[in-house]
Amino acid sequence: MLTEASVPRLLVDTKGRIAAKLRISVTDRCNFACLFCMPDKSAMRWLPSADLLSFDEIERVTRVFVAMGITKVRITGGEPLLRNGVEGLVKRLTEIDGLESVDITTNGFFLGSKAQALKTAGLRGVTVSLHSLKEDRFARISGINALPRVLESISEAIRVGLHPMKINSVAIRGYNDDEVLDLVDYARKMNVAIRFIEFMPLDGLDIWDRDKMVTGQEILDTVRSRFSILPAGRGDGETASIWKFADGRGELGVITPMSEPFCDDCDRLRLTSDGKILSCLFDTEYHDLKPILRNSGDDEKLATFVREAVWKKPEGVGYMPWIKQGWKNPRNMNAIGG
Repeated sequence: MLTEASVPRLLVDTKGRIAAKLRISVTDRCNFACLFCMPDKSAMRWLPSADLLSFDEIERVTRVFVAMGITKVRITGGEPLLRNGVEGLVKRLTEIDGLESVDITTNGFFLGSKAQALKTAGLRGVTVSLHSLKEDRFARISGINALPRVLESISEAIRVGLHPMKINSVAIRGYNDDEVLDLVDYARKMNVAIRFIEFMPLDGLDIWDRDKMVTGQEILDTVRSRFSILPAGRGDGETASIWKFADGRGELGVITPMSEPFCDDCDRLRLTSDGKILSCLFDTEYHDLKPILRNSGDDEKLATFVREAVWKKPEGVGYMPWIKQGWKNPRNMNAIGG
């Protein structure tokens, strides 16, 4: 086990970036099939349950990460609320000394029925993916006709006091780019933050091309056509550039991994549901810590493996010229953890 006499070094890479955030995928399974995330759902082969990290293993790994400087955890999937007992995991993680917050990203389908339990377990905030307010489009993009249920879940999460409450929307030309103002109106009505994300070449159906990408600047121009917005900047290590509405209601964020990459101060890591460290969303090298985790009780050995994996973190998408021609990731977005 890690001891006070042997405090690990911080998680730093060759560019001097220090990791502070960890996204933990608890399952690759999802009841949705978003076109920018998952290939043909009927052809999916989910990971066997035995390959998934147990909650005991996730807690152990998280303690090791926190001892090396991780302060924020976000639980992801797949759809994380498909994992039985995930609220119990939330409680266990929130009890780790040094961990400041545990949040979750979800498609919202099960959120309404679990919101209170998650709040009681110590969950801080929730981000819900919402890409259209039109039922037919929602079904086309998400692969399921579930818009009313998702909207009800958002209302319930707000009611029980989960905060911060955010909405994520991937803007895709020809699919939902004409709904930007409608989505902003909805978020302001609910008094929650909304984030628009540029379409990235990680999509399961392989439809990405630059013409389908709506840039952050285009989104800002569209929002300005109706609202007065004020820049609030982008915090160190944050993905979203934030804008405040002049009337003080709601918050707008734009996430621009393609048009204005923010790789130089990236401070996040990903742990896949089957125990692989991914230091960059666009990385092709996966560092499998499961053999150490399952065959050794030595946390020092685990910490050394993690540090070495983080040290190899790529410079980022901003330094990858081939991204301009598109890119095929070896794993689908649902298996990476978002």
